[in-house]
Amino acid sequence: MKLPNNTVWSDRKHTLFGLPWSFTKYILTDEKLLIVKGLFKQTEEEIRLYRIFDMSLTRTLRERIDRVGTIHCCSGDKTAPEFDIKRIRNPRQVKETLSDLVEKQKIARGVSVREEMGNTIDHDHNGINDIVENK
Repeated sequence: MKLPNNTVWSDRKHTLFGLPWSFTKYILTDEKLLIVKGLFKQTEEEIRLYRIFDMSLTRTLRERIDRVGTIHCCSGDKTAPEFDIKRIRNPRQVKETLSDLVEKQKIARGVSVREEMGNTIDHDHNGINDIVENK
């Protein structure tokens, strides 16, 4: 697979001993994340960066030994509401790069994220949940 011109980062899922013996590829551009899986039958998941709203980094003991990590992402994407970027090299640096690009895309598209406290219900049916105070 030829990498897009605006590729910021790419890697494969690293398996045994941290070696890239896998048919899962990750490609990060300035606008989207592509997850390509498979050898004979390939599937390609595309997640627009502005849809990602949370991410966390985990590293098991085995991953630390292999010098890899996994980034878990939550998004507003309907086909991939949660996904993992599994067993990649330099996971902390990749997470920071991804986080910066997500923020840039949200600003460029005028997307705002509102954090809500408490219970929410759309009382006036305008598509925006209203905060309901707990009593």
